[in-house]
Amino acid sequence: MFYLLLALFGCMTGISAVLFGFGGGFVVVPLLYWMLLGSQGADSAVGQAAMHVAVATSTCVMIVNALVATGRHQRAGNLVRRYLWPLGGYIGLGAIVGATGAMWVSGEVIRYAFIAYLGLTIADCLLRRGFLEQSVGQKTRDLGSGETLFGGVGIGVIATFLGVGGSVMTVPLLRRCGLSMTQATSMANPLSVPVALAGTATYMALAGYSRFDLGPWFVGYVDLLAFFVLTLGSLLGIRLAAHWIGRIPDRVHARVYIGLLFLVLLSMCLK
Repeated sequence: MFYLLLALFGCMTGISAVLFGFGGGFVVVPLLYWMLLGSQGADSAVGQAAMHVAVATSTCVMIVNALVATGRHQRAGNLVRRYLWPLGGYIGLGAIVGATGAMWVSGEVIRYAFIAYLGLTIADCLLRRGFLEQSVGQKTRDLGSGETLFGGVGIGVIATFLGVGGSVMTVPLLRRCGLSMTQATSMANPLSVPVALAGTATYMALAGYSRFDLGPWFVGYVDLLAFFVLTLGSLLGIRLAAHWIGRIPDRVHARVYIGLLFLVLLSMCLK
């Protein structure tokens, strides 16, 4: 039952990666966190490291989701190259810092930080103009040098610290540059790749300093069995969702995006 649920939710991560730009953390982290606690027990080694395992495994799944979804969007012509570099490089730099910091912080602190950040993101999207609706005839603008540097490093730090792909920061940022929801969510996938790569490598390398012996199916904090099952499910989800690329009305797309964030926030608060 454990792995059947993982496969089902893996499929959901694939769908959300293609259509909304987040296919790892916001689904995988809360799901895997609760499932590990339920199956292993809160007092076991895995249970005590449940949030770290969920975050690390999430970043690993994110590599596959982001790369495959990026390929789908590239073929659909939704990627805008000038927003990829150097923003992606700064995100990768910040990702190393964020993953290193998360190694030395308790799972409960990461959980509460995850909840707080989700709440702030939802409030910002609802209250600040430019996300829910675009003005008629609005032109796109390029990111400034300060936005690129500090925004990129900040996105990388927060994303790997919380085990998410950064889409909750890149999508609102690019949306306010005048991009449509289809373009903004499409761009979130390639911009999640440096987060996923840097985060996974760091979690694997630094887990040797952990006081927990998690078992043979773990590389660092990454749960290999959960990773394989989630990945198989996500590949199916990406295939199913590809048909809907560019077909969701912009206003509906923006509102559903916020609704999904709210559902994840609710799931993490229910403890």
